[in-house]
Amino acid sequence: MRVPLSWLREYVDLPATETGRDVQAKLIGVGLEVETVEQIGAGLKGPLVVGQVLTIEELEGFKKPIRFCTVDVGGANGTGEPQEIVCGARNFAVGDKVVVVLPGAVLPGDFAISARKTYGRTSHGMICSTGELGMGDDGTHGIIVLPPEHEAGTDAIELLQLVDEVLDIAVTPDRGYCLSMRGVARETAIAYGLPLRDPALLDVPAPNAFGYPVKVADPMGCDKFTARTVVGLQPEARSPIWLQRRLQKAGMRPISLAVDITNYVMLELGQPLHAYDRTRIEGPIGVRRAQQGEKLTTLDGTVRVLDAEDLVITDDRGPIGLAGVMGGADTEIADLQEGAGTTEVVIEAAHFDAISIARTARRHRLSSEASKRFERGADPQAAAAAAQRTVDLLVLLAGGTAESGVTEVSAPSAPRTIAMPANHPDRVAGVEYGRETVVRRLQEVGCDVYGQDELIVTVPSWRPDLGEPNDLAEEVIRLEGYENLPSTLPTPPSGRGLTDRQRLHRRIGRALAGAGYVEALNYPFIGDAVLDRLGIEADDARRRTVKIVNPLSDEEPALRTTLLPGLLGALRRNDGRGSHDLALFETGLVFRPTGTETKAVRLPVDRRPTDEEIAGLDASLPRQPRRAAVVLAGAREQAGWWGKGRPADWADAVEAARTIAREAGVEPTVRSDRHTPWHPGRCAALYVTVDGEETLFGHAGELHPRVVKELHLPERTCAMEVELDVLEQAVDGVLRAPRISTFPVATQDVALVVAEDVPAADVERALRDGAGELLESVRLFDVFTGEQIGGGNKSLAYALRFRAADRTLTVDEATAARDAAVALAAERTGAVLRGA
Repeated sequence: MRVPLSWLREYVDLPATETGRDVQAKLIGVGLEVETVEQIGAGLKGPLVVGQVLTIEELEGFKKPIRFCTVDVGGANGTGEPQEIVCGARNFAVGDKVVVVLPGAVLPGDFAISARKTYGRTSHGMICSTGELGMGDDGTHGIIVLPPEHEAGTDAIELLQLVDEVLDIAVTPDRGYCLSMRGVARETAIAYGLPLRDPALLDVPAPNAFGYPVKVADPMGCDKFTARTVVGLQPEARSPIWLQRRLQKAGMRPISLAVDITNYVMLELGQPLHAYDRTRIEGPIGVRRAQQGEKLTTLDGTVRVLDAEDLVITDDRGPIGLAGVMGGADTEIADLQEGAGTTEVVIEAAHFDAISIARTARRHRLSSEASKRFERGADPQAAAAAAQRTVDLLVLLAGGTAESGVTEVSAPSAPRTIAMPANHPDRVAGVEYGRETVVRRLQEVGCDVYGQDELIVTVPSWRPDLGEPNDLAEEVIRLEGYENLPSTLPTPPSGRGLTDRQRLHRRIGRALAGAGYVEALNYPFIGDAVLDRLGIEADDARRRTVKIVNPLSDEEPALRTTLLPGLLGALRRNDGRGSHDLALFETGLVFRPTGTETKAVRLPVDRRPTDEEIAGLDASLPRQPRRAAVVLAGAREQAGWWGKGRPADWADAVEAARTIAREAGVEPTVRSDRHTPWHPGRCAALYVTVDGEETLFGHAGELHPRVVKELHLPERTCAMEVELDVLEQAVDGVLRAPRISTFPVATQDVALVVAEDVPAADVERALRDGAGELLESVRLFDVFTGEQIGGGNKSLAYALRFRAADRTLTVDEATAARDAAVALAAERTGAVLRGA
């Protein structure tokens, strides 16, 4: 919500010295999120005046139309002589009043104006457009043409209200009343302790039987509908400058007088309105649910196919508007051009169900200024006042006549009351406010308060967010100042802290970050399309997803079953923005339904759920294992003066899995595998031992080229994904820190020849088991194939490190351990010592 400070002063008598920054600080103090204060007209310096065009000469011989004009600027130029100006715009004529900036002036953006020769003539100033003055869009895309009543030489800076401050407020969903000048003014008055001039306090005539007929078929969707009629509008009437400028400062574009007035009243009172051309309505206005498949052309020219849950405004022909969202083109106000404009209008001021409007706006992807206000809860009691305010402005500015008929259709309702102990805010905040402060603050927000120790609070109609004692306590606390709450740290009980599971997850995150990976947090939503591009088969468990009832996007309507889509999307976006050497990781939950889930029950809110109810809710949830994943692309090691770089490859993805496993004190087993979406020849299955059995806990490797192409990823992109819950099960007791021996290491290298289909991991495991406790580490450092070792074979060279904790090993001890390792490898895998 954009709030011009000059407009705000109309409702609250702020001190003349208060700036936008001062008001921002005050509003933030009462809980509003004022993001910025825009200084409109900053750096603007005159002379900037009204001028009347006297003559126009068309200049020939140029690529674009150029006009040489003489303009009467009164005495603003010091001589009273006509000002000669070269201009390229064509939307003005002789006799028009325009805005002229004279030499010596400075326009926004530090644009200094001086006399200069251009197109063979000397231009002494400039005829201005809205863009050049920083006024925003007025729809003309040309020179500002003023009403004829303004005299030449009048100061245009004051006339056009070019200098102002505008507060940009981010209105949270529970503060919908602040989507209006009335709501913001109320908060400002409270913050300064000043009285409020409420613009909704108007004399409104009582409903009668003479108004335009209205039939509401769905009172749950529309609990109030007010209709007023104004006739005799002057088609040539234009919105006055003050009205246009307020709309522009608030971020809206002036369109026509009738439409501008409805927008102005919406901004002023927070009540969305709609004006219908009465001559284009056939029969009474109706409010009902749409019939499935009905069509409506809205004001934006889009033909919309309606849903049975959509609330629509109708006449005898069918839908003429999408209630609370946007009107229809069939009853649109015609342009107020002389002889052809709308002269009779019906004003609609209604109150619609917030949830219904929110669903309709989302269903049609049509968020409007009206729907934003109805979604957050508009004031149902403001409809009559808003209609009256609109009628008054149409009569004043368009020369219309208000008909005596007043239509109001409303469903029975009663004010909402809340019972609350007078000391409830004290107990919530831990501060003693006292009854008088509590009552005063609640009255300031518009509540009626009765009672002594037990307060009966009647909630104002514009605050649908106040529904229970805690909401009232929040109002008292925020107005008294959150900054005044004492900061007291609770004393934690001894012996508690992070669980082993939490510590492991944190260690894993730190280890991956230390290995050069950057954490990326992604939304937990996916769609079938990305699973198709990953090449995941129809019977794969990752295809069984949990669907969301109200997804944020129709393209991602389900909860993720794998972390890879989000990570790969982040990698693609960063690569497209110039970051080509990437290593990203994420840890988070995935959602794997088992098919045994029960239907969820709605838990009570007036008491603590029973253990059986909580157990029933847990039984309705899918399995939610925690996983970790990484993706890599580009260079893993950068080139420089130190030498050549190295691209990321499948081995880096496998090493990331080893890094994760080491944080749990587990050594994974790596085997070749085929698993989508990895390259069938560069995919590793990762196993850990759980209860004595090898258990799969993830995959790593290079992605399939087809997947890389489908997802528009860099070539040779690699990925790894593991399940941390399985890794936790493999942890054998308390993780022990490694013992550091002070005795030297003994290194023995062995080269073993095995069949080409024997996994190196099997050979490594046999070496570990055979070498015994003296073996500190084993590392594969070379793989060789060639005629020297025979066809169908490969040579695997390992470096074995031996060390004892209590002595220096002899050569014989190290050799014996090596021979035992080789013997067991020969027994298990058929390995032969190369050269033997």
